[in-house]
Amino acid sequence: GPGRGTGFAGFINPVLFLTAMGVGLGSYVDRGGVDLGVSYLTFIATGLMAATAMQSGAGDGAHPVMAGIKWRKEFHAVIATPMDPRDIVVGRAAWGVIRLTFILLVFTFIGGLFDAFEIRTALLAIPPAVLTGIAFQTCVTAFTATLEDSTGLTTMFRFVVTPLFLFSGTFYPVSQLPQFLQWVAYATPLFHGVELVRKIALPGLSSTAVTALPVWVHLAYLVVMAAVGTVLAARFLDRRLRP
Repeated sequence: GPGRGTGFAGFINPVLFLTAMGVGLGSYVDRGGVDLGVSYLTFIATGLMAATAMQSGAGDGAHPVMAGIKWRKEFHAVIATPMDPRDIVVGRAAWGVIRLTFILLVFTFIGGLFDAFEIRTALLAIPPAVLTGIAFQTCVTAFTATLEDSTGLTTMFRFVVTPLFLFSGTFYPVSQLPQFLQWVAYATPLFHGVELVRKIALPGLSSTAVTALPVWVHLAYLVVMAAVGTVLAARFLDRRLRP
């Protein structure tokens, strides 16, 4: 289906980035004396766990949801049963947790082949990365439920998901950005996902590598985002399926 390609791209792109930037560029960065407290490869591998989850979660809330509403219309069949749109959203989120966990375990295995993680580090990083993915999945589901066709989804991936992937601290510490861009980063969800993953998985990071914001701020941001996304997705789907 349309979502399968998105999920595959969301998984394969970070592996390519890990290889090119972590392994290739990493040796230069490590020699350049930027004190991250860990190798550059480990730094971006943990960031890529959150970024991979974002891309996968957003992909899951995009074309597969449009298919359920409009192309294959299976959501219409679902609400003809005693189930309602909220059940669709919660069920898809539950499946999203399983799918994201599997994708991140595979990514962890590949990262392990590159010596990017210790296994303990990687396993600690998976739950906050999954939370990041679900926050995006529910919010993108809500957005998709308001669209008439997939043009808006292409725009969203191009102008929201891709810039977040590049500018939310995945590849370099947000502290390296100009001050006003740091404040922009603080407002973005992927920044909080990346920081949460790193702070939980890599306690030895330097003050350059992560911000001084406490873990609960990142956690609260993502939990609220997932909750609001769930409520809005159920409401907008209800409006769309039972006009």
